[in-house]
Amino acid sequence: TVMDYFLIAYGALLLALSFFFGKYGSLWIDRLYLKNHSILSFPDAVGSRARYRVKLLTLLFFLTGIRLFFVSQGIILVLSLALCGLLLLIIATDFEQYCIFNDMIIPLAAGGVLCCALFLPIAIDHLISAAAGGVLFLIIAILSRGALGGGDIKLIACLGLWMGTKTLFFIGMFGILSGGISALIMLLLGIKNRKSAFAYGPYFAIPAIALLLIRGL
Repeated sequence: TVMDYFLIAYGALLLALSFFFGKYGSLWIDRLYLKNHSILSFPDAVGSRARYRVKLLTLLFFLTGIRLFFVSQGIILVLSLALCGLLLLIIATDFEQYCIFNDMIIPLAAGGVLCCALFLPIAIDHLISAAAGGVLFLIIAILSRGALGGGDIKLIACLGLWMGTKTLFFIGMFGILSGGISALIMLLLGIKNRKSAFAYGPYFAIPAIALLLIRGL
């Protein structure tokens, strides 16, 4: 059928795009590490902590792209692929070096603004979500004495632009609870201590991707 041919063509294009994303997304990360070497949490272990990065980015982008085909279409599919790609890169840098770079936040924010501009009925809710989420998480960061970093706050604000109030509330609650539980387990096992840095960003980015794969943007 026509649908079968279209799916095959999409799969072939997505496969090529996934290899491109894995290779050049990883190169972008390496350049950001060089540019911001002084703020890396593990500057002497860049290579060892990134040894599976290209393969994982390629595979995860391909799998998310296949799933998105069945829950999105047209410009929504393109926007969803872009959002998933940026979130995967942010997850990679935060897991590897506990850093979320402004170079990735800027296109993430720009994409959220574009999403609001293309779909005006949701714009007000999404703009309020971004502002309220950013302010709330700034307060949490202050009260927690830096448990959340500036990158986490910016990430939450960007997710508000993309996904709106109700979805951001779920992502925020899930991220705080799951991240807090993970941090507590690491403390109890002696993997971390109270002064250790901790990557909170993935605990917000992963549920955002999961929601995209379940219901679309």
